[in-house]
Order: sequence, then structure tokens, then C-alpha cells
Amino acid sequence: MRAWVQNDKETRGGWAEIDEVVPGDGEALIRVTHSAINYKDGLALTGTSPIFRSFPMVPGIDVAGVVEHDPSGRMAPGTDVVITGHGMGETRWGGYAEKLAVPADWLIAIPSSMSNEHAAAIGTAGLTAALCLDALEDHGVRPDSGPMVITGASGGVGGYAVALAATAGFDVKAVSGRSSEKDYLMGLGASEVVDRAPFEEKPRPLGKEQWASAIDVAGGEILANVISGMQYGGAVAACGLAQSMNLPTSVAPFILRAVALLGVDSVYAPPEKRARAWGRFTPEVVKSFDPMLVREKFDAVDGLAQDLLDQKVRGRVVLSW
Repeated sequence: MRAWVQNDKETRGGWAEIDEVVPGDGEALIRVTHSAINYKDGLALTGTSPIFRSFPMVPGIDVAGVVEHDPSGRMAPGTDVVITGHGMGETRWGGYAEKLAVPADWLIAIPSSMSNEHAAAIGTAGLTAALCLDALEDHGVRPDSGPMVITGASGGVGGYAVALAATAGFDVKAVSGRSSEKDYLMGLGASEVVDRAPFEEKPRPLGKEQWASAIDVAGGEILANVISGMQYGGAVAACGLAQSMNLPTSVAPFILRAVALLGVDSVYAPPEKRARAWGRFTPEVVKSFDPMLVREKFDAVDGLAQDLLDQKVRGRVVLSW
């Protein structure tokens, strides 16, 4: 079978013909139809960050495909399934291959509301956005609480967050460094597109109270400025480090404004959380995502990965054979 393989730390990986994967005990065999390029995939493919934890390794943390064999009997052969996270593309082989073997309990049947292409495109990005919205709502945030600010809105997670939050009735303020994306983001449901530049300045301990809630994919100064500008009792769902892993803030927003910082993880989210999050993707919501999709072939992943890191890609790249 064909797969993108990196054999060791020193040598850059690439496409190769390898022996077909053989499932281990309790593993299902999947014929891959689609995958996607996440930020972490971009780091791995370009060698920008040491994402791979063992070798040889196949990247691709999102997969949509067709079940060829499921030893658990949960999924009949021919069932369309999606698999996200669980360390794929880091500690075990991911989706940039024609076939994949994974533990059978990782399989999620693709809802009838979407195609395999949509499921792969939603993938970790959409799942993360949905988990962020769930976390905020569990904290008590409601559309009438006030405006929600979403950083990195032109990217995958941010775009899905804009669309999902707007569909849920929130007044969404989309932060982007690209003025050319205004029409696109307004089309996804944002009521306003906010310039990213002020968020990249040195943060003050407390700024003007502006937002009742936030979804942040950036970290660093951007997240610190978001926290500084939260209203009293506001909540921030943090899920990424597109700008930085650091957080140069103070305790002031937390002890003077009772701001809550909610960490969101999609890689090892338990099944019940995943099921709830996937339930947000109704047929109407899925259809609204079409402007986000960038359809490409697997062979194009190398160049696309660098474009993604250089912020030249809008929306969500979905790959097919």
C-alpha cells in the first residue's frame, strides 16, 4: 500500500510503497478514503516540531474511511467511520495511508448528515470547536450572556467555532489577521471581524471589559489579551498554541473579575464527550461549512503543510486519493 512514512528523526519522510498493514488483537482494518491537514500535521510534515514520538511513523491525525473488518462486531464491513486523535500521527500510525489499523473502540460511525469528506474535514478541528462550545455552555455561558470572541477565525478550528457558535445563537466576534477574509467570516456567521494586531501587543493585566466568552486557538499574547478583556464572570475555552505555548498574563482577571480559563482537549476526550460534540453537526450546520473546505489530493500534502504553517490556507484542507 501507499503511505507517507518517516523512518527516523534525521531523514525527511515522503511517499513510499510499503507492506499492507496487519491489524493486531482487537484492531479494526479501515480502508482510508479521506484525511485532512491539521496544524500538528503541518508541524510533523515540515519537521518544524518533533511531533513524531516513534519510528517509522505515518502522519495524519484525522481519518474517514470504510470498515473492512471489525473484530468487535460493532461496525459491519462497509460502514463509513471517522477516527480522530488518540495519538495518531504521533505515537501510532495515522491516516496518510491507503489502509489503517486502529483499536475497534476508536471507531465512530459517520452520521447520516455528512459524507466521508465532511467527516474528515470536520475531524479534530471541528470536534475541538464543538468541545469548546460544550465547555462554555457547561460553565453557564448562553447567547444572552454577551458577545463571544474567537481567535484564529480564518483557520480550521476557528472557522468551525465561528459557524457552530453563530448557529447556536451567539454574537460572534471573529479575530483574524487577514482583512481579506471579512466576507468569508461574515458568511460563516460572525457579526464582526476584529483585527488581530491589537491582540499581539503586550497585554495589560486588565483591559476594557468586552467579551462574555471566548474560544482561543493561539495562546501567547493573543490569549493573554483575550483574558484581559473578559467581562466579569466571563469564560475562555483554550484549545491551541498557534502563536505560543506561553501565557504572559497575571492573576488579576481571575481574582478581580472571576474569569474562568477552561482547558479543552480533543485527542483523548472520552467517548461520551465525543458523541455529544459530534451531535452538534446537523445537516444544516454541515452544509454551512462548504465555504471552508479546500479539496486536495494526498500527493499535495508536503506543499500544503508549509502553506498551512505560513497562514496561507483559509479554512480546512481535506485530502482524498
